[in-house]
Amino acid sequence: MYRVPTNIFDMGDNMKFIRNSLLVSVFLLVTSLGVLAQDAKEPLTIYSARREELVAPIIERFTEDTGIAVEVRYGNLAEMVAMILEEGDESPADVFFTQDASGLGALAREERLIPLSDDLLERVPERFRSDDGLWVGISGRARVAIYNPTLIEADDLPASLLDLTDEKYRGMVGWAPTNGPFQGQVTAIRVLLGDEVAKAWVEGMLANDVVTFPENTAVVQAVVDGEVAIGLVNHYYLNEFRAENPDIDAENHYFEAEDVGALVNVAAAGVLDSSDQPEEAQAFIEYLLSPDAQTYFATETYEYPLISGIDTIEGLLPLDELKPPAVDLSSLDDLEGTIALMQEAGALP
Repeated sequence: MYRVPTNIFDMGDNMKFIRNSLLVSVFLLVTSLGVLAQDAKEPLTIYSARREELVAPIIERFTEDTGIAVEVRYGNLAEMVAMILEEGDESPADVFFTQDASGLGALAREERLIPLSDDLLERVPERFRSDDGLWVGISGRARVAIYNPTLIEADDLPASLLDLTDEKYRGMVGWAPTNGPFQGQVTAIRVLLGDEVAKAWVEGMLANDVVTFPENTAVVQAVVDGEVAIGLVNHYYLNEFRAENPDIDAENHYFEAEDVGALVNVAAAGVLDSSDQPEEAQAFIEYLLSPDAQTYFATETYEYPLISGIDTIEGLLPLDELKPPAVDLSSLDDLEGTIALMQEAGALP
């Protein structure tokens, strides 16, 4: 406590006391403001074009393990890319976590992504990351034709995706044209074989009475129920259904090596240039490539882990045995062009 000086010689000690007390008060004030600022920091915002039921558990685990709060906005791939581009610098998104590399390629083309660290990029094989370091694959997903063996024998399945326009498959095939990975498949046809071939294939499928479904789960259910014999989806849907009923009548058919139908794409992530938390955003992506998270993708979503040392589920064709076409996943970036082509062909409204 400040004491009234009894003589002039006491004044110096009291002034020192007052000065020190003020310094302590200022220090406490600054510390308090820092704590308040930290507490008031906004959550990391993730835009996800992946299904909530698949990725919400691992995102929640990220918050539990790191203490970094997140907010997630889920939506359709093409719609979310359009939203980010429309929002521009004002976008609240820090991370875009998507079911297909094409969306990140589209954002990279518009210079909306910032580079990731070399250490992070080098965790996955080169073919599953951006050449310019702007996005990285999180899990692998092979395109397949799921089929009902009570309706069609394996020997009668086509070697090429393009053969499904043959008359003998009339009315037997189901697809979900609004699905992002399916649109990525059509984009791969455009990149590898040209727009004319891609449009002719879409038109040929429609002319062959392809059955349209709102999403891939409905396609698989239709195959299991015998409504259609063949469905165009990613490989892991079969495992999802088998987890509920191991005795379902369905198998995966892999198209011949290097066929456009044998595409292996990736769920992937990148950091937006609008992010005000780029370090936390990269920490999230690093977490997705941790052994624990990669094991989650292998065992819970039945995808291919992309870092070494993580086993896939039993019975899944190994990733290194798949023979996809030689296409740079970054080149599958023209979502708008693919959607326009599918609309012109009549597959989309």
